[in-house]
Amino acid sequence: MRTIQLNIPDGVDLKDYDFSMILAAKLYEDAKLSAGQAAKIVGLSKRAFIEMLGKYGVSVFGSEISDLHSDIENA
Repeated sequence: MRTIQLNIPDGVDLKDYDFSMILAAKLYEDAKLSAGQAAKIVGLSKRAFIEMLGKYGVSVFGSEISDLHSDIENA
């Protein structure tokens, strides 16, 4: 795993955890990472990560109807 450094302005009032979660959630939403990979970035279990996604505006379900049908078939 690689490490990156971000310089965030002091006026941005977010905890490091929130930055990690925002990044992981966005990468998950864009299908760049699996839920397990994204959870590892934040230091959460896969289940806990999935439960937190809604707080960060990300749906567990894909936006395409075909994704929903696939989720139903694989449930």
